[in-house]
Amino acid sequence: MGKITVEKNVNGIEGLCVITPTVYGDDRGYFVETYNQNDMEAEGLSYNFVQDNQSASKKGVLRGLHFQKNFPQDKLVRVIVGEVYDVAVDLRPGSATFGKHYGILLSAQNKKQFLVPKGFAHGFLVVSDYAEFCYKVTDFYHPNDEGGLMYNDPDIGVEWPIPEGMTEADLILSDKDKVNASFADYCKEHNM
Repeated sequence: MGKITVEKNVNGIEGLCVITPTVYGDDRGYFVETYNQNDMEAEGLSYNFVQDNQSASKKGVLRGLHFQKNFPQDKLVRVIVGEVYDVAVDLRPGSATFGKHYGILLSAQNKKQFLVPKGFAHGFLVVSDYAEFCYKVTDFYHPNDEGGLMYNDPDIGVEWPIPEGMTEADLILSDKDKVNASFADYCKEHNM
């Protein structure tokens, strides 16, 4: 126990946590527990993760901002190769921080993890030449349940760190992410 440090309610957003594991290293390399249920519960974080996912992306790929419509998921995300700028946007109705976001650099070097609870939009931008992104979720994938918000919506105001040698026009988005809704349209659709 006590092998993680948890920064809770980052940027004043209830539920968002940055988790830093203890890394044991020597001249051979290192060892780290990437998840320990007992340590999480000792910090008041109790989740039933049911699926692990992993994606690989090249520099400039921006995935998001995604959310689940009817089957929300808590997510515990980390990077095992490279570096990404990871963002969560509060979409919880009635939340004091509705529409507020937080972003953090996650990398293979810093080994930080980002706990994103249900009710948030989530996305990331690959800032290294290549990155592998891993995440645990508390519900299974449901086809056609994903919604999205524009990554560059001015009402959300994420300041994405454009990778060196690129401009915003060079960012690589999926066809689906190119047509994500504005935050204003999302609020209108959900009567907020």
